[in-house]
Parts: sequence; C-alpha cells; structure tokens
Amino acid sequence: MADKKKADIGKVVREKDPKRRNENYNKYVKQVTPKNSLPKNMIAAFFVGGSICTLGQIFIKYYMYMGADEEMAKAYNTITLVFLSVFFTGFGVYQKLAKFGGAGTLVPITGFANSVAAPAVEYKKEGHVFGIGVNIFSIAGPVILYGIFSSWILGLIYYIFS
Repeated sequence: MADKKKADIGKVVREKDPKRRNENYNKYVKQVTPKNSLPKNMIAAFFVGGSICTLGQIFIKYYMYMGADEEMAKAYNTITLVFLSVFFTGFGVYQKLAKFGGAGTLVPITGFANSVAAPAVEYKKEGHVFGIGVNIFSIAGPVILYGIFSSWILGLIYYIFS
C-alpha cells in the first residue's frame, strides 16, 4: 500500500503540465484523505469528554469520602488527572483515545497534560537537553505564552478602569 502511494505521488510530481499536475494532486489527496463522519465524531467526542469529566467527578467524590474537604479533593483530582494523562501518553494509550474521541480528549486538564507530555515522549531519543528540554513545550508553549500575556493585558485594563 505504501509503495502504491509513493508511486502515485511520484507520478504527480513528475507531471510537467501545471494544470494536469494540480488535477492529479487533488485526485491523490482525495484518495488518501480519510473519510470522516461529523455526527459520529461528535458523538465520540461527547462520550470521551464526558467520560473524562465523569471520572474526574468520581475522583472528587472519592477523595471527599476519604476525608478531604472539597477544595483539597479538587486539588487531588487535578493531580490525579494530570498524572493519568501523562502516564497514558507515555504508553501510547492517550493517542489512541484521541484518535477515537477527537476533541473530547481536549478536556482542559488532560488535554493540556497530554500536549506537554507527547513532545517529551517523541523527542526523548534526541537526549534530555536537545530533545526533551527543547521540545517539551512546542505544543503547550504558545498556549502558556498567550494565556499569560492576555491575562496581563486584561489585568491592566481592569486596573485602569477600577
């Protein structure tokens, strides 16, 4: 199958006529692009995201049952969900869940933990400094940067008008 795809793209690249090359390329893209069903994706995202949130609620109730007050139970829940997300990312399970559940896996705390852990796992073979150290925030870095920057701007606006 991979050899056929290479042969198809090779044929597209070698085509001299730009119009025909573009037609061949569009046909090739349509051929290799997976077909997705929006209703199926929405249902999967709903159930996966809902399951993650339900699991979080179960942890909160469990920690409260074990004697923690509500605020401490929520803190333990956050730590537990981040740990589980990183753990399952390290073993490749979270990626399979994300492939099935799509946007449902972007539930804020677990999706963010996955976005930090995934590059670390991917680049670990390049070493601790130039692999993990350089690339660990390649996905989450812009979110952190613009989150802090927009918070600063909004705080400044709030300060000026209050």
